[in-house]
Amino acid sequence: MAAVRFLFFFIFCFLPLSLSLSETEALLKLKQSFIHGDALRSWVPNLSPCSGKWAGVICFDGTITGLHLTGLGLGGNIDVDALVELHGLRTISFVNNSFSGPIPDFHRLGALKSLLLTGNQFSGNGGLCGKPLDKVCTEKENGTSTSENKHSNNTILVLMFLGTILFLFMFFAFGTYAKERKHEDFDILGSGVVTSDAQMVEMRMASSNRSGAMDHSSRKGDTKKGSSRGNNGMADLIMLNVDNGTFGLPDLMKASAEVLGNGGLGSAYKAVMANGLSVVVKRMREMNTLQREGFDAEMKRFGRLRHQNILTPLAYHFRREEKLLVSEFIPKGSLLYVLHGDRGTSHADLNWPTRLKIIQGIARGMGFLHTAFPSYDLPHGNLKSSNVFLRDDYEPLLNDYCFNSLATPPIAAQALFAYKSPDYIQFQRVSPKSDVYCLGIIILEVLTGKFPSYYLSNGKGGTDVVQWVLTAISEERVHEVLDPEIVSNTSSINHMVQLLNIGVTCIESNPKQRLNMGEAIKRIEEIQT
Repeated sequence: MAAVRFLFFFIFCFLPLSLSLSETEALLKLKQSFIHGDALRSWVPNLSPCSGKWAGVICFDGTITGLHLTGLGLGGNIDVDALVELHGLRTISFVNNSFSGPIPDFHRLGALKSLLLTGNQFSGNGGLCGKPLDKVCTEKENGTSTSENKHSNNTILVLMFLGTILFLFMFFAFGTYAKERKHEDFDILGSGVVTSDAQMVEMRMASSNRSGAMDHSSRKGDTKKGSSRGNNGMADLIMLNVDNGTFGLPDLMKASAEVLGNGGLGSAYKAVMANGLSVVVKRMREMNTLQREGFDAEMKRFGRLRHQNILTPLAYHFRREEKLLVSEFIPKGSLLYVLHGDRGTSHADLNWPTRLKIIQGIARGMGFLHTAFPSYDLPHGNLKSSNVFLRDDYEPLLNDYCFNSLATPPIAAQALFAYKSPDYIQFQRVSPKSDVYCLGIIILEVLTGKFPSYYLSNGKGGTDVVQWVLTAISEERVHEVLDPEIVSNTSSINHMVQLLNIGVTCIESNPKQRLNMGEAIKRIEEIQT
């Protein structure tokens, strides 16, 4: 079982995630292959597929993970070439449509985990007969020919024997290989080719598993080696926070895993350990110019952070080629998902008081980071709704902070959201006020309910919330930009407009006219529900 889990993790680490078509272009290409595709009229180029507006499109942290196109009367062809471009696609449902002909080459979708095709008229195995089908089997189909039966049975026995021998050989060979790999430097995580930055790698352990499953400690900000079960030259996993217990690289190596997402700094994997602990590992390949001492020092600083609105990492691993960062799992997910991707109870809970609580919590977390790292140009650097996680009570947790100090300037400029501020676009420099600009974008996003186009690498899709809000203010129709889902009474509208104006002051194109972080926090705290 351990070997199978290891193989599962190995397979996911080697998945290539490069793109040739954008996800929007791929879905529009797929739509064109359908008959009666007007059932997908919500699939339009000027909206992001992950905006929550595209029918049947399931996303996680900005990546398409599912297509659930059930009972839409779709027919024609299913363009597998288009589906291949959706590298995060895990589930597909075409149940109860009107597709016919041969089943498409879905085997090309290597990462697919679930495929539902019932309720269509696919063809491809004319020899099937008998119950539950309506086709009655003929004598030949029933296999009454003794000679044919003997020949067929002998063939099957030979194939089964050869298959068993081959399986046993591969099993023992792989077991020997895996055993030897345990004495190496966790090279398995260094071999994949992944081009982009992942959302937070998360950890989850059910409360019933927490007692006895791990070695608990009450020490804060402690750093120690994870349980490596024998040194033998294997590099260590360094624990930064042992409140949730300790674990080592062997625990990760034995865990089953799946890809969660990818981005400019690396990729994210979720791995389920044998003791029930679900581990999500952030794998960063674009920080390989850092020396061990510098990276250790930064990680230990992060591990000492304690604030109710900061997600503190639990552990890390250093290799010259890549770094691993492990953090706590937050079940509710990101603000991006709850605001744009979820249409369940979590989204319904996003009333005005809850949204104000989220913004005020984000502001407090930013204030803490700006106090903890006063000499940094970007104390956060990558503030956006996908990097804000929500606890069950909607208290926000900031994640992916301070990476500007870890990445090279070209990589930081490509991967971090602060570099999309006017400061960098116009003047080729960033400062703490670039973080203020990012805070302003989140304020506008939360109040309008619109997905900002700035989050997309090509800028296509979503809403230019800055231009939209500024235009509405200049035309004295500011109330029109507020999300109708939170507008309840005149008093709350006035408070929303106050907060919207603070957001507008945070996104001033001239940094000198922009609020500093302390002023922004003070004004946000004064807003009432």
